Amino acid sequence: MSVYDTKSEDGRDEALDAAVAAVRDGKLIVLPTDTVYGIGADAFRPEAVQDLLDAKGRGRSVPPPVLVGDPAVLLALAVDVPEYAERLTEEFWPGALTLILTAQPTLGWDLGETRGTVALRMPDDPSALELLRRTGPLAVSSANRHGRPAALTVLDAATQLGDSVEVYLDGGTARIGTSSTIIDTTVEPPEIVREGALTREQIIDAVGDIFTVPDPEPVADPDAVDAIDAAPEADAAPVAAEGAAAAGDHDALEPESAVIPDGHADGIGAGDAAGGSVDAAADAPVIDLPSEAEVEADIATGTDIAADAEPGGRAG
Repeated sequence: MSVYDTKSEDGRDEALDAAVAAVRDGKLIVLPTDTVYGIGADAFRPEAVQDLLDAKGRGRSVPPPVLVGDPAVLLALAVDVPEYAERLTEEFWPGALTLILTAQPTLGWDLGETRGTVALRMPDDPSALELLRRTGPLAVSSANRHGRPAALTVLDAATQLGDSVEVYLDGGTARIGTSSTIIDTTVEPPEIVREGALTREQIIDAVGDIFTVPDPEPVADPDAVDAIDAAPEADAAPVAAEGAAAAGDHDALEPESAVIPDGHADGIGAGDAAGGSVDAAADAPVIDLPSEAEVEADIATGTDIAADAEPGGRAG
């Protein structure tokens, strides 16, 4: 077990070199993040991930989250990423936001019983980001024994994890000291499964209310439609002509074919937008236009999440 100081520029390179070497050897490291300290391992070495779970005293039913050093990595690790998820990363990465996403099925990793999901976060800590850029994605859970408080200092982590960790990186006291907020994007609408450093209000202010299903567009009253259909055609023609004349638009009685530009049909099927000359006394075609401490979160995917290196089935 070795402890390295990352708080100064002079010691940071040596500390990161030691951490990178340990990760490549399949060993465990402890690293600082903006939220809490995390215990990390190479995400693509199943034996290292299992060592991480053993060090924490957890089973495979609580897989760790994955930390990344660049937002672009998200699209390599996840599929079917909702548009709003990309907007969330633009607003809050790096930062205290963990996203549960559908994992890329072709990846050669084994994080545990993830049920096809992965929790991703980009931490806002210079040492952590530099490390992640050198090592690639790391499986990272909170640096504490299962059921114990999250570590806010390297001493907190070392006291709980001891010699199970090869390299400890000391970045001082965690800046935020509170777990990340976790959003499950694999359900519709998305859900906040743990509100941490980011509040629901902050998220809504930044990207809109993604957590509420929009109200359906109002549908025309069937009785009113029936009443219109039942009205005598002879009564309809004078009314239409009178309205056009009152507006001084005599050409309105003989409109040109309706043209809907490409990309603006809004759900109108082929043939629905057909136009033609319309006589005031003739039946007009009708276009039917259709009206958007450690917190454990053992969610529907079966994972405990706290990608801040905090409790995490997918962020743990």
